[in-house]
Amino acid sequence: MCGCGRFGLIGRWTALVLVFALNVPSWAEEKAPPAKRAQLPRVAAVVTEYRHNSHADVIVSQLMLTKSLDGKGEKPQLELVSLYTDQVPKHDTSRKLAAEHGVPIFDTIEGALTLGTGKLNVDAILLIAEHGQYAKSETGQTIYPKKRLFAEVRKVFEKSGRVVPVFHDKHIADNWTDAKEIYDATQRLKVPFMAGSSLPVLWRYPPANTRRDAKLKEIVAVSYGSLDAYGFHALEMVQCLAERRQGGETGIASVFCLENEAVWEAGERGVYDPELYRAALSRLGNRRFRPETDVKELVKNPVLFVINYRDGLRASVLQLNPAVRGWAVAWREEEREEITSTLFWTQEARPFTHFNHLLQGAEKMFHTGRPTWPAERTLMTSGALDALLISKKEGGRRVETPYLQIKYGTDWEWSQPPLPHPGRPIMSQ
Repeated sequence: MCGCGRFGLIGRWTALVLVFALNVPSWAEEKAPPAKRAQLPRVAAVVTEYRHNSHADVIVSQLMLTKSLDGKGEKPQLELVSLYTDQVPKHDTSRKLAAEHGVPIFDTIEGALTLGTGKLNVDAILLIAEHGQYAKSETGQTIYPKKRLFAEVRKVFEKSGRVVPVFHDKHIADNWTDAKEIYDATQRLKVPFMAGSSLPVLWRYPPANTRRDAKLKEIVAVSYGSLDAYGFHALEMVQCLAERRQGGETGIASVFCLENEAVWEAGERGVYDPELYRAALSRLGNRRFRPETDVKELVKNPVLFVINYRDGLRASVLQLNPAVRGWAVAWREEEREEITSTLFWTQEARPFTHFNHLLQGAEKMFHTGRPTWPAERTLMTSGALDALLISKKEGGRRVETPYLQIKYGTDWEWSQPPLPHPGRPIMSQ
């Protein structure tokens, strides 16, 4: 029995109205008919390359193939209405997938954003400039055409006299000048704008976080992979912890990058805390060394990023290929001896569920018009990575970064995500 009989006729209608009101999504239009749900945000995807397991695939394909990328899961509350790909490799998957799901592919970004009408005709944009065949910069970063792609988006905004939210995957650009230009344009045009890595929204084991408004003393992280793509992830991991400290973010004063034997010598000199380093290493369950093995024997070309914040906080990232295959971090507060450490875990199997949580952040902004986390975080990490790789190119020179005196606060809170979808082999569908 539902118990509704005791209300009488008027009571039943009241109950129905209450049930409906409590279930109207927050993004529903106020003037929508009472029995009709508001239209889902209509999304245009602007990507560099769309192939199996690329960032375009594991993010955009969720809108067609569900969050589990197999057509069996739940779909994001978004509708993909257009696609633009900057390159079409032999192993492209976008053409077949888009045709199966009735998504038009346009030859221009303007077409994808206007749907051929001449004016902006979508509600949100996923800009994913990661993967593809592009030149390298003098510092070793892939020069993805982020500035060019965003410039085309900006032209449509300016021509149409209105803007929509933009989620910009990973770092804003491979160099500070372009990153700042893109960021400044979003602020000038009042574009709801987010960017960044999946690292801040990952599972953490144990589920630790820096205490909000704590006075942090030092952060030490371990990382792996390429210095540009994976080094950026490590910086985002560090920054999502650092930005919660007492006084909020006040910016980076200087950075430097060391290599090879200088990395171990820096530890001996106290450039980074050896106890924090060991605590971070201890969290790696898939490490390729036994606890008694000296990592120096396995890592022939270590790299050290050092970030000196304006308020005295120091953060270090050790890139330890091939011994390390994951991300972990440890930190200590001022006037406290205890160390906190945790593993940032990615699902290294399809469907790479951590991208669900990255897209959920963008999805929330697409519905509300308000960024879920601050774009300033990624503006800072983009600039820091550029400066660190300049330091590396110049033999470890300390690079002063007055332009990274970026102040911001955030009320974004990390929470442990639900368990991931069951993993499938990476090359499976």
